[in-house]
Amino acid sequence: MTEEEMRKRLEALRLEHRDLDVAIDALSANGVADQLQVARLKKRKLLLRDQISMLEDYLIPDIIA
Repeated sequence: MTEEEMRKRLEALRLEHRDLDVAIDALSANGVADQLQVARLKKRKLLLRDQISMLEDYLIPDIIA
């Protein structure tokens, strides 16, 4: 995977992460939230966060001071 492909993948993951935020908020605001569905969305959101962190770590190397 090239650096450009990784950057595109990173942006797609961030977009999906934001979309899940909106979906979780909408379900919670509804008042009759399906707790199982909310839990699944939150789990997916955490998985996305891990993938985002991995890509960011790879694209932004640590600088030793």
